[in-house]
Amino acid sequence: MLWIKALHIVFVASWFAGLFYLPRIFVNLAAVPADSHAERERLLLMARRLHRFSGILMLVALTLGGVLWLGYGIGLRGPGNGWMHAKLVLVVAAIGYHHACKSLLRKFENSANTRSERWFRVFNEVSVLLFAATVILVVVKPF
Repeated sequence: MLWIKALHIVFVASWFAGLFYLPRIFVNLAAVPADSHAERERLLLMARRLHRFSGILMLVALTLGGVLWLGYGIGLRGPGNGWMHAKLVLVVAAIGYHHACKSLLRKFENSANTRSERWFRVFNEVSVLLFAATVILVVVKPF
C-alpha cells in the first residue's frame, strides 16, 4: 500500500502542477495582441496539450486515491473521519476547476473569451488554495 500511496501523491502533485500552469497560459493568451496569430496559436497548442496531459494525471490520481480509500478502509462514518468528507469536497472542487479550465480553453479556441488578464491571474490562485487546503487536511486531519 505504501507504493500506491507514494504514486498517488506523485500523480496528485503532477495533476496540480498542470492546474497551476494552465491558467498561467490563459493569462498570456488574454494578453496576446489581436494581430499576433502565431503567438496565440502556440499558446493554444500548449494549453491543449497541457490540459490533455493533466487530465490523464487526474484520472490516475483519482484511481489510486480510490484504491487507497478502499484499501485502508477509511470510511465516511465514525469519529475522526470529518477530514475525509472535507477532502472529498475539495477533490470534487479540483475536478470542477479542471473542467472549468477546459471550458475557458474552448472559449479561447473560439475567440470568445470575455475575461481580462487580471481575472485569469486571480483564477490562477484557486488551484494553489485547493492544493494547500487538501494537503493540510490530509496531514493535520483537524476533525
